[in-house]
Amino acid sequence: MKILHTSDWHLGQYFMMKTREAEHLAFLNWLITVVIEEEIDALIVAGDIFDSTTPPSYARKLYSDFIVKLQATECLQLIIVSGNHDSVAVLNESKNLLSALNVSLLAGLSTDLQEHLIPLKNKKREQMIVCALPFLRAQDVMSSEQGISAEQKQLNLQQGIQHTYQKIYQLAKEQNSSLPVIATGHLTAVGCSVSESVRDIYIGTLTAFPASLFPDFDYIALGHLHRPQKVQKQDHIRYSGSPIALSFDETKQDKQVLIAEFNSQGLTDVKPLNIPIFQQLQILSGDLDSVTQQLAALLDECLNNKQKSIWLEIKLQQAFYLSDVQSRLNTMVEDSCIEILKISSPQVNEASQWQETEVASLDALTPHQLFQHRIACEENLSEEQQGELTNLFSQVCAEIEEQL
Repeated sequence: MKILHTSDWHLGQYFMMKTREAEHLAFLNWLITVVIEEEIDALIVAGDIFDSTTPPSYARKLYSDFIVKLQATECLQLIIVSGNHDSVAVLNESKNLLSALNVSLLAGLSTDLQEHLIPLKNKKREQMIVCALPFLRAQDVMSSEQGISAEQKQLNLQQGIQHTYQKIYQLAKEQNSSLPVIATGHLTAVGCSVSESVRDIYIGTLTAFPASLFPDFDYIALGHLHRPQKVQKQDHIRYSGSPIALSFDETKQDKQVLIAEFNSQGLTDVKPLNIPIFQQLQILSGDLDSVTQQLAALLDECLNNKQKSIWLEIKLQQAFYLSDVQSRLNTMVEDSCIEILKISSPQVNEASQWQETEVASLDALTPHQLFQHRIACEENLSEEQQGELTNLFSQVCAEIEEQL
């Protein structure tokens, strides 16, 4: 049996004010071709189908059109679980309708884990079981307790996630102990590489989940991290990664889907399949003279090879005071296939040249630090009142973290 593992589509994402609609459409059409050519029996999408909880209408259309196109293939089953970017309510709007199309949609954790056990069967009547778990929120797996430390909260959450996986694994084995069992997950595992576009999903409570706490699944299809990778060098625990680069630091990654093959005894092979690049992203770095030369060479390359489009980030490795740097560089690429989306350089803090105390930017402050700056501006607040407000703010932050 052949299972295709993909995740983190992030349909509806805008990248520095640029839509990704054309790229996502090209990817989904390519994915249909792969399903046909590779004779895929079932397809698993391990979370973050959409980029936000309120996806635009075109993103919803890409999603529904793909499901319709999949019906014309020999792929017998589609399993979708929600990620931390997805709205449970939005995904569940079409759950009953999709079930008629042999699509298993698991958005949010059900109180009955049996609902997350999905039987698979291919045309040869070979069978498997999928433990289709979505992104597990703190309130799904642990009860709220007042007055416990951050370390204890982290441990409780970790134990709650571990217990959920152990329980569903036991249910699968009780259903049929001889069949291979696959699990899905949407979380950060210990020892994995994270890119700039990945949002922390257990802020302040859980940094990463140890792979050793997973039960003995035959394969674990993970989502959330955008770089394709094995977990702790184990072939059967994998992130497929996102299908397109969602930040400039992902530009040098090979984007992949994973094809896992099974026989009656379990996993036999995992084949990565590289996804074509549908929109080129590139980073140029150096001082201003070096970047100008690289940009000129890239312009020549574009003219000679008739490139469709290149989105650039320019990292100037020098502090500069020239106010027209951006306009000068943009003039160079005018009427070409190159668009400069971001220019950065070492921060020049002009205020610190005249003040002994450096003025921090908002980007460098944590919410707690920002709150402290704010209440310090209130001259009428006593130290006791400031302390009470700080405690109340910390409680609000903790409640928000539990809901994420």
